[in-house]
Amino acid sequence: MVLLGTIINGLSIIAGSFIGRLLNRIPDRIKGTVMHAIGLAVMVLGLEMGLKSEQYIIVILSLVFGAVIGELLRLEEYLNALGAWLERKFGGNGQGSVAEAFITATLVFVIGAMAILGALDSGIRGDNTVLYTKSVLDGFTALILSSTLGFGVIFSAVPVVLYEGAIALFAKQINHLIPSSVLNAFITEMTATGGIMIFAIGLNIAGLAKFRVANFLPGIFVVAVFIALLHIYHTIAA
Repeated sequence: MVLLGTIINGLSIIAGSFIGRLLNRIPDRIKGTVMHAIGLAVMVLGLEMGLKSEQYIIVILSLVFGAVIGELLRLEEYLNALGAWLERKFGGNGQGSVAEAFITATLVFVIGAMAILGALDSGIRGDNTVLYTKSVLDGFTALILSSTLGFGVIFSAVPVVLYEGAIALFAKQINHLIPSSVLNAFITEMTATGGIMIFAIGLNIAGLAKFRVANFLPGIFVVAVFIALLHIYHTIAA
C-alpha cells in the first residue's frame, strides 16, 4: 500500500500528542526549565540542518524573499487566528499559542530528507522502511512537544500526511520528470533553509527572541524556484 507509511506517520504524531497531553500537568517551574531545554535542543537541530547547505546564497535569498512574501500575506496573523479558532473549537488547555505549536511541530516533522526520501521510496518501490523509522522518531517528538507547547502539535499530522502522501502518490512522475541532481539539490537547500527556521523556533521556545517564523514559510517554495532557475541556467550554458 503506497500510503501505508504516510498514514502510520500521521497516526504516530496523533498518538504522541495525546500521550503528551496526559503529561502536561507538571509544575510551572519545571515546565519552564524543560522549555529551555527543548529550545536549546531545537536550536542545535536547526543549526545542524542549516549547515548542510552547499549553496548558501540560495538559502539567504530564499529566506529574504520568503519573509517578504510571508509579511505581505500576513501568514503569522492568519495562523494565529486559525489557532485561536481551533482552541475555542476543541477546548485548549491554555498552554500557549496553538499556532506556535502547530508551526513548530510541522516544520520539525516535514523539513528534512526523511520525509521526501521516505515518501519517494514508498511510492516508487513500495518500501515504507524510512517512513516507519520516521514515525517512531516523530511520535516521541510529538509527545515531548505537546507536553510543553500544547495540543496544537496534534494538528501538524494533517500537513505531514498531505505532504508525504502527495509525494508518495506522484513519486514515479517526480522520479521521471525531475533529474536526481536537481532533486538532491532541492532537498539539501530546503533542509538548510528549514533548519534556520527551526533554529529561530528554538530561540522562541527558549524565550530568547520572538521571530514571526510563519512568515518565513514561503521561503521553502522560493528554494524550489531558485533551484529550478539554476538548473535551467546550467542547461542553457552547457
